[in-house]
Amino acid sequence: MAEASRTSLRVQDPGAAELGAPPSALPARRTDDLRPHLPGVEPERQVNDWGRSERVEGLLDRTLVDFFYSHWFRCDVEGIENVPPTGGALLVSNHSGALPPDAPMIAKSIKEEHAHPRQLYVTVEHFFKGYPGFSMLVPKIGCVAAHPANVQRLLYDEQQLVLVFPEGRKGTEKLYKDRYRLRRFGRGGFVEAAMRARVPIVPVCVVGAEEAAPIFAHVNFMSRLTGFTYFPITPTFPHFGLFGMLGYLPAKFKIRFLEPLPFEAEGLHEDKSLVQTVAHEVRARIQENVWDMVKSRKSVWFG
Repeated sequence: MAEASRTSLRVQDPGAAELGAPPSALPARRTDDLRPHLPGVEPERQVNDWGRSERVEGLLDRTLVDFFYSHWFRCDVEGIENVPPTGGALLVSNHSGALPPDAPMIAKSIKEEHAHPRQLYVTVEHFFKGYPGFSMLVPKIGCVAAHPANVQRLLYDEQQLVLVFPEGRKGTEKLYKDRYRLRRFGRGGFVEAAMRARVPIVPVCVVGAEEAAPIFAHVNFMSRLTGFTYFPITPTFPHFGLFGMLGYLPAKFKIRFLEPLPFEAEGLHEDKSLVQTVAHEVRARIQENVWDMVKSRKSVWFG
């Protein structure tokens, strides 16, 4: 009786006979592709394999990003010709600000100033997945999880521009008194990624973000209470609420793209000492140029 009950519960698959499978078992894989027959949830939506939405990104670009780039931060760009017009390249930049405005300004500068405008993908840490709504917006504007497999696919397989911030969260948590002092660049994983994909590294220097979103202090118990990664005290947060995180001060932005470091030979990533040496060199070049840009500017607000 038990055997009969088990047999009666098996699902009969109408295509099993033609696939050569037993009539009482589902096939492991169908030969015909049924995906085209599935209706789209939003047929008019245009997103790529990474979840990037032309509609959402275009809307933000025409409103917020364009306003901040052209009128609020009044970005000055140097060395944009160092960004390759074709092929993959890894852009490496310093990082700062309570809610960092540097990534969208770098991406906008490539769209506006480059002779051959290109899309830029930005790697972000996985903690963004813990914030409903915001975690849905992040991939729509060109952000991808900072994982070696994702970077390899973008650089080598798809020949895209990828922006990384080796300082990571340590850069955004810097206090105002520590401005423009670069943190450690991790273990050189970004160098290994560029070597493995055999693409150049383009160092990027940003000045202005430290004053646009300065952090004066951290409130650790509020961070634990709210679940935020960190709870900063800025000129506009927390007394203006969550939107206070977007209350940037009108500091003058300067963005400098340095000469690329090419990696065309195979197997360079296997030399760990070379990876560390290059990582230190990239950090030193960015730090030197950042200090030079800070020293040469006459005003935080007017450049």
